[in-house]
Amino acid sequence: MVSIICTLRHHTDELSCCAFSPSLLATCSVDKTLRVYNTADFSELPYSPLSGHGYGVHCCRFSSCGSHLLSCSTDGSVIVWSSDTGEATAVLQHPGRIPLRVCALAPDSSLLLAGACDGTVALWDFPSKTLRRCSTVSEASVVACCFSPCGQFFVTGCTHGDLKLWDVDVSLLHAEKDAHDLGVTCCSSAPQFRVGEYGCCVEFRLASCGQDSQLKIWIVSQREGLLHTLTSHSAPVLSYDTHHKHMNHYEIISLSPSMPWIATGSMDRTVNVQTLCQGRKLPGHSRLLVADWSEEDVQTWLCEEGLEELVCNFKANNIDGPELSQLNKETAAELGIDGYSYERESIESWIRGKNKTSPMTNLPLQTTLLTPNRSLKMAITRWKSSQ
Repeated sequence: MVSIICTLRHHTDELSCCAFSPSLLATCSVDKTLRVYNTADFSELPYSPLSGHGYGVHCCRFSSCGSHLLSCSTDGSVIVWSSDTGEATAVLQHPGRIPLRVCALAPDSSLLLAGACDGTVALWDFPSKTLRRCSTVSEASVVACCFSPCGQFFVTGCTHGDLKLWDVDVSLLHAEKDAHDLGVTCCSSAPQFRVGEYGCCVEFRLASCGQDSQLKIWIVSQREGLLHTLTSHSAPVLSYDTHHKHMNHYEIISLSPSMPWIATGSMDRTVNVQTLCQGRKLPGHSRLLVADWSEEDVQTWLCEEGLEELVCNFKANNIDGPELSQLNKETAAELGIDGYSYERESIESWIRGKNKTSPMTNLPLQTTLLTPNRSLKMAITRWKSSQ
């Protein structure tokens, strides 16, 4: 449960990002400016707004100590501002002057990272403001990035939906393909490591969200010096009715590190600051679990979701609840050129072999291109959200 403390209406164009420090709230916008507010009463500071970018500002971040405010823009630059005076203390330019979508500062303020529209990341030594590396990390725009608690690793997310883990030499440690359908929008790491039993495992949690309307929590673990695969965990997605709060869906969100506040920004140019209220326990569910569904239950569910065209296919393959419940990001159906849905790994294995025909029709495949069956995936997601 949340309730609005105040609504800030100072920007003249769409909001891009907002960020809290222990005592300040910063917002940025396509109107090329940043605005900074005192969280004591949410009054705008005397030096606000901050102007220095030639184009829209996409991201703003405070340093962990709160003394620096970073912003990046379509103009290809990162500006470092003093949180005390509002003075621009440094301007860092992407080597190719490529539009920047996101930036992040290591917890110890040793490194500064910025992701660009051409799939590159630029990494600077923050104390000296010198460029260390500029490397390609994706074929798509880099729209999300964050550092690990120790600052020795960083994560990038792109519009293709991939999450990747890198060391500070920009060497790839792990890639989680298709972590989010339709693209990653944000990622953030927990501020501290956790040490496993007997001290043999060091891990931290990573949160990511995407255009698929999902929030995912990952565990990044390291055992005996070897980095392990990211493990997906289910997590609740916070949502509420935007009626009388924002005229449009809210696009950005930030949580205060010191107070129970959430700031949300929207395409309607406003920022709502909300306080968390005591929640209530939800009543138990009366419907059967998916794992207990019969074949008929699955077919009824497909009809309820408007997927009648899949009923025959599910019926022919005797898909019941236990089989349906096994569908996840790795095993969710892919739509082949022959119009049928397959489990991704199985159809890819079929194509890699000598078989160049449809497993269902035995006719030659005109192409081996696979298209994610998003209708089926989203129907499964909607049902899970309703339970």
